[in-house]
Amino acid sequence: MSRARTFADLATASEAGSLSNRNLVINGDMAVAQRGTSTSSVTSSGYYACDRWKLLDNSDATLTISQATDLPSGQGFNNSFKIDVTTADSSVGAAQYAIVRQGFEGQFLQRLQKGFSTAKSSTVSFWVKSGLTGTHICRLYDHDNSRQISKSYTVNAADTWEHKTITFAGDTSTGDPLDDDNAQSMTLDFWLLAGSNYTSGSLQTTWADDTAANSAVGQVNVLGNASYNWLITGVQWELGEVATPFEHETFGDNLAKCQRYYHKIDATVAYTRYATGQAENTTQGEVYYEHPVEMRAKPTLGQTGTASNYAVYQNAGIIACSAVPVINSAQTKKMGVINTTVSSGMTQGEALVFLSNNNTDSYIEYIAEL
Repeated sequence: MSRARTFADLATASEAGSLSNRNLVINGDMAVAQRGTSTSSVTSSGYYACDRWKLLDNSDATLTISQATDLPSGQGFNNSFKIDVTTADSSVGAAQYAIVRQGFEGQFLQRLQKGFSTAKSSTVSFWVKSGLTGTHICRLYDHDNSRQISKSYTVNAADTWEHKTITFAGDTSTGDPLDDDNAQSMTLDFWLLAGSNYTSGSLQTTWADDTAANSAVGQVNVLGNASYNWLITGVQWELGEVATPFEHETFGDNLAKCQRYYHKIDATVAYTRYATGQAENTTQGEVYYEHPVEMRAKPTLGQTGTASNYAVYQNAGIIACSAVPVINSAQTKKMGVINTTVSSGMTQGEALVFLSNNNTDSYIEYIAEL
């Protein structure tokens, strides 16, 4: 590679916003895992372990998904995202798929100039370790315009860390720009399993309207044997045709980016305080919590589903909740507002604290995922 080409690519990155913040991927080093470091018996789609990474899965496999410490040597990473096959899906149905995905807001992808004659090429680089050698598929999918581009990468040695670099051409199809908003415009997809509905055509290696059969041609079945694992870390997506070294961030900066989409307060002591507010009457309270960062959208509220896990503290007494907490429509992207309910005993107008009820199993989570 010539120095001229390298510096030209760095100049392109500079145009996009300098060498810092060049990585469009959030939590590419898998350092943040607010939901917990491991989930077993996974049989459906969802967010597990490492923040911002979603499993799309309608296979018959059973998985354990974790934030792992199995790493490529000497690269400065502390964590990887690991999928461990515990029950295999060795007979793949035509409509089955398994994909590890990160979604992106359109407003953060305008630097790609997608849908214009000036559209920019971009490069995805990552470290991967797969229990199965052969062809694997990485795809960019445009949700705004139902367009895709897929590229293959080859795992040469089983259970061995390998570094991969994939360059995607810019999409110069005029009239198909990305929406400049906070909704999901594009996704970066790593395929693990693909049925014939996604493999019976020709791999779509240039931008085109979505044809499912062209999405993952050649993809091996990484979920086909209970001895297989698939791990990834150091994921970077940047402008240009050259992969620059992974952009390491502080944990705090990485966490803040993740908290735009999700954050969780776990009960770490018996009476963990979640929020403060006041009693609206003898049975209803309203409490407030300032999010650590402005969230992507007004979040939904997650909780254990058991009312007795929660309580309010008022007038030097603990009163157990009689209903699970619910989000209040007055909330904003910056401020969480929660309604609490007890059977009786609160004093209207008096301050209260919303907390866990003598347990360390409860939690409150705010969800604004794409």
